[in-house]
Amino acid sequence: MKRRAGNGARHAFIAGCLCLIAGNALAQENKTVLGATNPALQDGANALKAGDAQEGVRLTLLGLQQASSSRERQTAKSNLCAGYALLEQYAEALSYCDEVLAVNDKYWRAHSNRALVYIKLQRFPEAEQDLLKGEAIKPNSRTLQAVRKMYLDATNPVSPNIIIDDRRRRTDDTDEE
Repeated sequence: MKRRAGNGARHAFIAGCLCLIAGNALAQENKTVLGATNPALQDGANALKAGDAQEGVRLTLLGLQQASSSRERQTAKSNLCAGYALLEQYAEALSYCDEVLAVNDKYWRAHSNRALVYIKLQRFPEAEQDLLKGEAIKPNSRTLQAVRKMYLDATNPVSPNIIIDDRRRRTDDTDEE
């Protein structure tokens, strides 16, 4: 994939929206466990957050193979949805989100990730449905709020109220006679 100038910040922002995931989710599930239970999954999430989609997907696929619980598998697949979205491989991204939601329709992160993929594909009615489901599950999620803003920007862009007229007037040098 060719990277254009400025894409790094955009990828990092989208990655942050897509995957505030493995570290937090696994930490919540395993509060009494010292250290990561699935280092590849955690490293993959960190790479995705940093905007390194290739490495994030590679590590997350390893983490999925090593997943020891349903929760880890859901986290890995949701992260893969995020990673493939960053790589602009939207069909692959959707398949992972769909897998998560087929098992657990209450997994708000997968709704958030899938909504973002739908926004990128300009499938706005489906994005709206996923946003509504995710917001019903996790109403105050900053991630969902960010995706909602992206949805609104895509469907109802704000136009500027101020127009700057930067045309120059010709000055008449013959005023002083």
